[in-house]
Amino acid sequence: MNPGMLLIGHHGCDRDVGEEVLAGRADLKPSNNDYDWLGQGVYFWQDDEQRAWDWAEKRHGKRACVIGAVIQPLSCLDMLQTEAFRLVRAAYDDLRHYHETSQLSLPENRPWKGELVIRRLDCAVIQFLHQTRQQNGAQPFDVIRAAFPEGSPLYPNAGFLDRSHIQLCVRDTHSILGYFRPNGLRKSKHLL
Repeated sequence: MNPGMLLIGHHGCDRDVGEEVLAGRADLKPSNNDYDWLGQGVYFWQDDEQRAWDWAEKRHGKRACVIGAVIQPLSCLDMLQTEAFRLVRAAYDDLRHYHETSQLSLPENRPWKGELVIRRLDCAVIQFLHQTRQQNGAQPFDVIRAAFPEGSPLYPNAGFLDRSHIQLCVRDTHSILGYFRPNGLRKSKHLL
């Protein structure tokens, strides 16, 4: 991904949180769970307001809303590019070696309701990558971008799944240029 390229993300949240962020009185809080797919940061669905709405509605019910963000990463770990695969594989190898020499168990990814959603290993690898980059004086990644095949096949023997998406994890909120109130679903949903 070209440095400085603009990305559009959609974030599902509670209505009160959305209003506070849009009014400039609050910031979105980073997720710090040990099972977050891309490590610690603020999560967005790239270019998919509907997917953000579906997630928010499942989590917040009638209090659900979606806010949009314009994101400009200066340094992006883009898991759609070959160089990122090399970096993440090396981080895994180093993390595995650390755990073996420390006689610690490596975190594991685990399925939940038939899908691989508990991603403790992936989270640990990404966090370890950031930690070692920082220790080595390398520029930190402010955004991580990855595609996730998810859901059911669209038709028999399909390679397309109905909930696949691209997710953005913003580690440095200075990459967020601004928030906006999306209107793509306004006719069919009651957003804010």
